[in-house]
Amino acid sequence: MTVKAQRKGITYWPETERPRERLLANGPSALSDAQLLAILLRTGRRDSSAVQVAIEVLHRVGGVAGLGKCGVEELCGIEGVGPAKAAQLKAAVELGRRTMAHPLSTGTRVSSSGDLFHHFHPALRDLKHEIFKVVLLDAKNTVLKESTVSEGSLTLSIVHPREVFALAVRESAAAVIFLHNHPSGDPTPSLEDRHLTDRLVAAGGLLGIRVLDHVIVGDGRYVSFADEGWLKVAEA
Repeated sequence: MTVKAQRKGITYWPETERPRERLLANGPSALSDAQLLAILLRTGRRDSSAVQVAIEVLHRVGGVAGLGKCGVEELCGIEGVGPAKAAQLKAAVELGRRTMAHPLSTGTRVSSSGDLFHHFHPALRDLKHEIFKVVLLDAKNTVLKESTVSEGSLTLSIVHPREVFALAVRESAAAVIFLHNHPSGDPTPSLEDRHLTDRLVAAGGLLGIRVLDHVIVGDGRYVSFADEGWLKVAEA
């Protein structure tokens, strides 16, 4: 296909080269990132096909991974991407996250820190702010409920043991696991993380509710206080 043909709309391309037709004939794995993105964009702009706009989008945001981190306003700043197309792209990214997330529903047994990481990583890895979660467990370490305790910068004042354990008591939890993300991508615990964990473990000990772990999620990796031997589990 000539450069001139490439710059025209996709409807001018041979059918074997059109992203949608290629996907239907050969499956999504046969398409490049730009071609898959072009299917979502549907149309390009004057003298630029949807594929060319998709290539520019990927270049501007830093590849497919960057789509999850950029906002709608940033996408709308790219010529050929308006609010409707930006919404389509963000919706597709969110569906991808939810598809990747392993189920952690009521009755699920948590056997390792890896179980938690695989469930929460897709949803937390691209966030630009911290989210602190608690997973409530029964005596057999099966999930009763998961809940978001706070959002924003993690501080001792925002995540208060009183609020965390009030929920645990209300749900008759025998144990809890804490989890939060580091937007920097580096899951190394801060001094604040360590102090907060010590306070939560101490509070759990007074109430007879075991703190089994505190998992910090980064970009593609995590740190588990229990796995590292930093957590003294309170006995019920």
